[in-house]
Amino acid sequence: MSESHRPGQGRPEPSPNWFQRMRAGLEPPPPVATLLGAVIRSVDIDDGHLRVDYLAQPSFANPAGSVQGGMLCAMLDDLCASLVDATLAPGQFVATLTLNTSYLRSAGIGPLQGHARLKRRGRQICVVEADLLQNGETVASAVATCMIAAAAPTKG
Repeated sequence: MSESHRPGQGRPEPSPNWFQRMRAGLEPPPPVATLLGAVIRSVDIDDGHLRVDYLAQPSFANPAGSVQGGMLCAMLDDLCASLVDATLAPGQFVATLTLNTSYLRSAGIGPLQGHARLKRRGRQICVVEADLLQNGETVASAVATCMIAAAAPTKG
């Protein structure tokens, strides 16, 4: 793992991972996060929590006028993977292996609040639970199993 040293400190600190660089504005957010209107509100790696706001656009509507379930699922996947991303070392990435989603009530066009909790963090496998709320009511929840892997070396 590469490390950087800050003057005035006795020990080197790990280089920032992709999530930290994105939060600092050094990397762009993933295009899907932009599509979903994702705004990270808080992250606590020690406690394993992440809060993200999403904005369901009119283009996300199903014929009944509610947010299409696949868009809610995409928000939950983004939420779970982002929490794992926040825990990674530089050079690692996350892939969702399973995402078991429950739809509890319809969601309207507009803001939603997401909350993810890291239930288990192993060397290669993580389990994350997440909820999406609208107007204080849970509209969907999910349990994700995510895999941690090293980025493949680029061919030169």
